[in-house]
Formats: sequence, structure tokens, C-alpha cells
Amino acid sequence: MKGLFLTHCGQVRNHNEDAGGVFENKSSQPIAVIADGMGGHQAGDVASMLAVENIKNRWEETERVEHPDDMEQWFQQTIKATNEQIYQKSQENKQLEGMGTTLVAAAMVGNLLTIAHIGDSRLYIARGTQFEQLTEDHSFVNELVKRGEITEGDAEVHPYKNYIIRALGTDQEVDTDVKTLTWEAGDRLLLCSDGLSDKLSQTELAQFITADKGMDEIGQQLIDLANQRGGEDNISLILITHDGSGSEAGEPA
Repeated sequence: MKGLFLTHCGQVRNHNEDAGGVFENKSSQPIAVIADGMGGHQAGDVASMLAVENIKNRWEETERVEHPDDMEQWFQQTIKATNEQIYQKSQENKQLEGMGTTLVAAAMVGNLLTIAHIGDSRLYIARGTQFEQLTEDHSFVNELVKRGEITEGDAEVHPYKNYIIRALGTDQEVDTDVKTLTWEAGDRLLLCSDGLSDKLSQTELAQFITADKGMDEIGQQLIDLANQRGGEDNISLILITHDGSGSEAGEPA
């Protein structure tokens, strides 16, 4: 497994409210995390960093995960505790009031991929020439699309396209979407904040991710293009390639 994390402030904002990284537990099993913070007085920085640091620390203390049920339970427990921590801090400090963050995370246990997701940060998978979004935005416009009130094209230009209806840390309790899928040697994952997905269509993302280039080059090209198209938001991404290693555990039964 090979992973790359890149983040950029963008062309408009003077601070970065995104956080992320790729981390390993004591058995070298990897986890990838991106959080896109929100809140006044730079409170979004605090929320996203708390989310990433809490997941990182708990994962690095974990010995090993063998089964998908255990991985899903780990995500649910960890995110519940993280949500409580962020919410509590927002209640204790007026400057942090209302802070929250999106979260998209993926743990790779052999040939199994467990995804946890809150908000509108996304995870995509490229397999051969196929490219698919594996997360569903928890956003106002996506609810309108699901109800058939607007089209996906309408959603892309809707004035409330960045209004999310679920975030980590904004309420005492949070619902987390968690699921486990298989992934194969050669597959490539893209985790990203909306600073990237708002600037490139899914077709464009697919062209970059499936290109026969190194991850460093692809990642930098994506950041550069998002900035060239305005860069109004912070831009963060993680690229991960399944290189065929580490498949001794977590095989489907």
C-alpha cells in the first residue's frame, strides 16, 4: 500500500481548516483521514485537527484488526468519542462555539476497505478504467437530488451546494456512515475535501486518477488545477494505491 497526503490553503483563504494524513497501527495496517473544518474565529482548524489527531492516536495504539466487524466497531466507537470531545470543547469556549468538521476515513485491512464518512468530503475508487464515488454527500442539495426535486447538474450550481446537514462535533450525537468493501491490487483511492471536488467534475477526476503517472505528479496536478480554477477553498487530498502487499489478513471468508 502506497499513500500520499497533500493539502493547500488555496488562493483566497489565509489559513487552512483542512487536516489529514495516512497513519499505521502497531501491525502496519494503514488508515487514511481527511477532515474539513468549519466555524468562526478559525475554530474549524481546531475541529478538524482534533478529529484527525484523535483518530491517529487511537489507531497508532491499536495492535491489529482482523475482521471487518471489528473495524466498523472501531470506527463507530472512535468517532463517537471524537464527536463528544469536539462538542464539549465548543461548549466550553465561546470562540469555538458552533465548530465542526466533515470526516472521511478509510482503513485498509488486507483486501478489505472500511469507510467512515460524515459531511461532504468524499472517497472515490478507481479500478481499471472504472471510477466511482463510494461516499454520499450529507448535504442539503444531495437531499434535493435524492427526492427528485433537482438534477445533479442543478446541484453543481445550487447556491446552497456547500450547506451540509451532518457534521462531526456540532451536536452531542452524530450518525456515521460506515461500510466495508473489497479492494484489489491495482485499485487507487482518492479521498478529498470539497475544495477539490467542487473544482473538478467526476469525469475529470477519473482522467487524472487513472492516468499512468506517479501519485506525486497526479496529486500536485490536481491541487494546481483547483487553484487555477479559483481556489476559493482549502484543497486536500489523499491518494492510495493497492500495490498487492499486506493482503495476508482480512481476506473475505
